[in-house]
Amino acid sequence: MSFSSDVKKELVEIQVKNNCCKKSLLYGMALFSKSFSFREVVFQSKSRATAELYCSLLKELCSIKAVIKASPSGKIYTASVKKAENVARIMSYFAHDKAETSLRINFSNFDCEECQSAFLRGAFLACGAVSSPEKDYHLEFSVPYMNLSKSLVTCLQEKELAPKVTHRKGYNIIYFKDSEEIEDCLYIMGAGKSMFDMMNVKIVKEIRNTANRKANCDAANIEKTVAAASPQIAAIMKIEREKGLDSLSEPLRQMAEIRMENPDLSLNELAKMFDPPISRSGVNHRLSRLVKIAEEI
Repeated sequence: MSFSSDVKKELVEIQVKNNCCKKSLLYGMALFSKSFSFREVVFQSKSRATAELYCSLLKELCSIKAVIKASPSGKIYTASVKKAENVARIMSYFAHDKAETSLRINFSNFDCEECQSAFLRGAFLACGAVSSPEKDYHLEFSVPYMNLSKSLVTCLQEKELAPKVTHRKGYNIIYFKDSEEIEDCLYIMGAGKSMFDMMNVKIVKEIRNTANRKANCDAANIEKTVAAASPQIAAIMKIEREKGLDSLSEPLRQMAEIRMENPDLSLNELAKMFDPPISRSGVNHRLSRLVKIAEEI
């Protein structure tokens, strides 16, 4: 199962006690379903459990029985209400009338502080999706009608969220890309477990990225050290080949031997290998002398 499917499974399993919140949940599912009009009310989902929740609420609150039909592929579940008197009952239950020129959220359907959270949960079950945090941070609601999408933005803003809006294939996409806002949205809808799962994935990613940055930095430092050591080693090898290291003074001979044995060490690390230790500038001076001697040969 995808992360989005896991989130919806968690939302479907939430037990709603207050009738006003049940109404708000059903309202979100119906309003953002495939069709919500005086002609027909049609709900579709890739999850049978979600479709069953919709039908259960419809029967409990509106005394309307909708039969679930699976698509030939078995991947889409549809619950349709097309009988005129039943459609009218649903529209009247949510205080919508035929005089409306465009579809919007009727905020009079919300009676308590939790109603809007239940409504957003229903909207997400009907038209929402969220990416796996392992791959990307993205949560969206896909809405076909402009004014309905605007009122959904208002609903989210009233919950102190700041969604962005774009358009894709004729749909208005209300979305979040910020991981913290996605976590807040999941929490508001009631998907607390999914929120913590996302936070855990994000922590692991941050630790991994920090480790990678450190490893890359260490590798870069090693490459820089080796690049600096190459002309020094070449000079020492030239002296050894042409004159022999015994021709050097004791401090320079010792420096040549230590550098040859430790081509990847920094100047600070080389300085600590002397007994007693010498300064970094002392190491740099001796290596510079070796390079100059090789150039003079």
